[in-house]
Amino acid sequence: MFSSLKKKLQNIRTKFTSNIEEVVGAEVDPPEAEALPAPSGVEDDFAVERSSPAPPPPGEREEPTFINKVKVLIRDRELLLEAKDIEEPLFELEMVLLENDVALPVTDEIIARMRGDLVGRHKKIGSSVDKLVESTLRSALCGVLGDGLDLPAYIRESERPVKILFTGVNGTGKTTTVAKVGHYLQENGFSVVIGAGDTFRAGAIEQIATHADRLGIKVIQHQAGADPSAVLFDAVQYAKAHDIDVVLADTAGRFHNRANLMNQLEKIRRVMKPDLVVYVDEAVAGNDAVIRADEFNRAVGTDAVVLTKADMDPKGGAAISIAHTVGKPILFLGTGQGYDDILPFEPRVVVDELLGGEA
Repeated sequence: MFSSLKKKLQNIRTKFTSNIEEVVGAEVDPPEAEALPAPSGVEDDFAVERSSPAPPPPGEREEPTFINKVKVLIRDRELLLEAKDIEEPLFELEMVLLENDVALPVTDEIIARMRGDLVGRHKKIGSSVDKLVESTLRSALCGVLGDGLDLPAYIRESERPVKILFTGVNGTGKTTTVAKVGHYLQENGFSVVIGAGDTFRAGAIEQIATHADRLGIKVIQHQAGADPSAVLFDAVQYAKAHDIDVVLADTAGRFHNRANLMNQLEKIRRVMKPDLVVYVDEAVAGNDAVIRADEFNRAVGTDAVVLTKADMDPKGGAAISIAHTVGKPILFLGTGQGYDDILPFEPRVVVDELLGGEA
């Protein structure tokens, strides 16, 4: 998942590290035959000198070598980076993000966070410059991804039944996502009922009913062509009467510029009064998914996003961009065809994966 972006981010991380190490080397490399004064807080016997120290008398400790002195000096100094020191890797990072479908405003935000964290500030260099770069990049990515949404925790803290309405465009896997989320909630100990609110698409009622039958979930459905608001109202009433924890409401796919369908969706919202409106789109749609999510949010509101086909997306741009653009968290990533192939979106886990491990 996101293999292309992961590889390129690791290359950029190496580039940043190389540039900063060059700056460190320039600062600690003294003029020929001169000793570099020790900074405040560093003992004099750790100052860097060009001459090799004489062998220590018997019984006394060996003086640090030149290399070790440099390491100690770098470790204890605070390095002041200037904009010119990192402009080249910042530009390369910008290109990598844009090439991997990260939206321009989100790319700008990541670059601004990196520049703000590195330029004009004193940075104490620890055991590895690479760790400095990694933590800065990690902070920038986590900053645009936000905190995510823990759905089981949300349900436990909310009045039952929790009503979740799924929206999105045609063909993005919305109905299958409803079934996956139903299975996920069952696995987490919640009872579920599904409202078959897609009464217009041919075979939609049968499709969700087949999924629900396999999972042992009750489906509330009317005949094809019925008012979806009525179907979902009945699903909520059933949940209340049977002490069901969660109502999952499927709806017909639609585009934000189809006024009649968007008006219908607004009616569904008024009747059902959902606790969460979840927008579903494909991760492989890249910037198109980001734009559509923003348009849906403006038209009818969105509380969270699910991205399907994340396992088929080498770029990861939509996953990085949507939460920041829409201002709402990603709830799940779809990662395959099975009912278990749905991954709760945890921003820090995703960043760990992109950067190759935990800081």
